[in-house]
Amino acid sequence: MRDYHINIFYSDDDEGYIADIPDLEACSAFGDTPYEALQEVQKAKELWIEAARSEGKPIPPPKYRPVIYQVVSA
Repeated sequence: MRDYHINIFYSDDDEGYIADIPDLEACSAFGDTPYEALQEVQKAKELWIEAARSEGKPIPPPKYRPVIYQVVSA
């Protein structure tokens, strides 16, 4: 199974790195480094999925694919 795409970017406002998963609404995390942000968003993903399951809500399949993947595959 393909996993969810994760965006990681630096935020001047937050003075650190933000990681988010576009397929999971409001699933994001902060870190002082890109690696910390990645570790934190992976924890957030597990908690997001656990909460959705416990509430009987659907878990969307991974489908977000930035354009760069389309360019590289061509």
